[in-house]
Amino acid sequence: MSARDLLIEIGTEELPPKALKTLSAAFSESISAQLAGKELSFTHLKSFATPRRLAVLISDLAERAPDREIEIWGPPAKVAFDSAGMPTNAAMAFAKKNQLNSDELQSHIANDGKQDKLCYRSRVCGAMSKDIIGELINTALAGLPIAKRMRWGASRAEFVRPIHWLCIVYGDEAISETIFDLHADRLSRGHRFHCNETLSINNAADYETLLREQGKVIADYDVRQQDIRQQVIALGERLGGSAVIDPKLLDEVTSLVEWPVALAGSFEDRFLKVPPEALISSMKEHQKYFHVVNSNGDLMPNFITVANIESRDPQKVIDGNERVIRPRLSDAAFFFETDCKISLESRRERLRNIVFQAKLGTIFDKTERVAALSAAIAKLLNTDPSNAVRAATLCKSDLVTEMVLEFDDLQGIAGYYYARNDGEADDVALAMNEQYMPRFAGDALPTTLTGTIVALADRLDTICGIFGIGQIPTGSKDPFALRRASLGVLRLITENQLDLDLKQLIDLAIAQHQTIKASDKLNATVLSYILERLKAGYEDNGITAEVFMAVSAKQLSKPLDIDQRVNAVQAFTKLPEAAALAAANKRVSNILAKTEGQLPGQIDTSLLVEAAEQILAQQLNEQHAIVAPLFAAARFEEGLKSLAGLQTAVDDFFDKVMVNAEDPALKNNRLALLTQLQGLFLEVADISQLVASK
Repeated sequence: MSARDLLIEIGTEELPPKALKTLSAAFSESISAQLAGKELSFTHLKSFATPRRLAVLISDLAERAPDREIEIWGPPAKVAFDSAGMPTNAAMAFAKKNQLNSDELQSHIANDGKQDKLCYRSRVCGAMSKDIIGELINTALAGLPIAKRMRWGASRAEFVRPIHWLCIVYGDEAISETIFDLHADRLSRGHRFHCNETLSINNAADYETLLREQGKVIADYDVRQQDIRQQVIALGERLGGSAVIDPKLLDEVTSLVEWPVALAGSFEDRFLKVPPEALISSMKEHQKYFHVVNSNGDLMPNFITVANIESRDPQKVIDGNERVIRPRLSDAAFFFETDCKISLESRRERLRNIVFQAKLGTIFDKTERVAALSAAIAKLLNTDPSNAVRAATLCKSDLVTEMVLEFDDLQGIAGYYYARNDGEADDVALAMNEQYMPRFAGDALPTTLTGTIVALADRLDTICGIFGIGQIPTGSKDPFALRRASLGVLRLITENQLDLDLKQLIDLAIAQHQTIKASDKLNATVLSYILERLKAGYEDNGITAEVFMAVSAKQLSKPLDIDQRVNAVQAFTKLPEAAALAAANKRVSNILAKTEGQLPGQIDTSLLVEAAEQILAQQLNEQHAIVAPLFAAARFEEGLKSLAGLQTAVDDFFDKVMVNAEDPALKNNRLALLTQLQGLFLEVADISQLVASK
């Protein structure tokens, strides 16, 4: 079957840079999926995306899909025809559906391997690629993830930006289609400045090369991005430093240009007295500049911009960018110098005017609660609470600084610099920023204990407060980011090896809220919500739900203890004895669950009459002596590894000993033996949970 390359290009006004990658991917995926649904084969689909176009090049697209044999089964013959051989209503409905005459029905009886039925067979011609191109494009464009569509001119068409041209070429043939009131042809357009004219695409395969060589457009998004990366890195090295390439900024810059040219500029050294984060934020957010650091990681007075034009006088472009950035950096310097005149402590009163949550009071109220909770956590950790209380008291004061009002992403970072300016202790200053760590999955944790305590207290205050007023997050609504806050609490405790009881912390946090009534139900709800985040985290790391449930069965509330046990049980599951012992424990649990009355406690050695139960009893005593000190020291993995040695004795016991003996004394003694066996493993987890439910 013959095949040709198909080019589809949608030419637009400048597309939203932050959405360009998403739009391109969705457009390509839709075209690919539709072709697959039509059974039209092709060897490769390549996407192109620039500020002014979305395009796909489909290599070796079959001109026609293969014909298909269809087979439609109807009602059984005995239902389709009455005793006189006349078609029933069921048969007539089948005939109408398949456009058959009633007198044809007898010839459409076939056996499906079980009985005779009405059956309609036909051959459907495969779709012609040329005939469905318009449908492909319309469907793909209509399905793009566009938050807000717009109209232009007199047209009723709606799209993310006005569409100005359509280019559809199949092999060397221009395809005539009308999309959004525009007629397609073989004409594309070059760079807005370097080649502001139409380009004739004589063959679909020539598209990328023609645009680059004649149109001054690098249409391949990834190629353009790599070109930008290499230019920026090279310029950074030429400046004697290293360009810092933020992936999101690189994506945005790539989406803003069609012919990238990196240029380096500079600014006055005096601006380096301003916190570097403020300068970087100003350069990155407002101007889309890459910043440069020296070998020590310190900010250099340089920036790298990416122009969308190859200027004959690049210095003029550089001068223009330097003139633009100077007032922005001057603003940052002014904000910083102004803010430094007023201490963080003096700013606290202004927090009384900022509502945290209507039922939970102001930001000032929150800092009071966080300070009290920080003091309680510090005492639990046997450390001086003074710095934690001081840090918690000041932790939100930078919200009312000029710097944060202008650059909201500097919340916490600005507080660090102002605390240093105020002469606060080092870990108090660091805690101004560390209170927000970790900000996202994989983010760094606080480096100081003070920062860790305030970060914990801040999150617990929010979680308990929001739960306390009944605003429990749902699958689609979590306005206070309680899931992220819960994950942060768990990371802060487990990764810092803090021996803290979450149930106790929740009680302490709830107690700080004067408008919330403490209750066991509220504590249990919050505790369950936070610990449930552990399960998802473990699954992401390849630890099964059964392992987590085995530990959860013990209803523990210390995240560090839970984490140690989960890791121990996970390691246990890798042992060759694990499956047999888990199954044995499941059997033990079932036997003991069916036992009426109180389970027997002590084992009477005189009643151990079978060799298998004598050996098991002896090994249980030996294992108890070995694992008791290991479990006491939280060396759970070593303990479980030692208990794995019980497998042979346990298997022999169940093979050779009747637990439910007729003699009540023997039966109770054997139940006591099983109770001790179960108890040894339950010191760590209920490993019977490792047996998957059928």
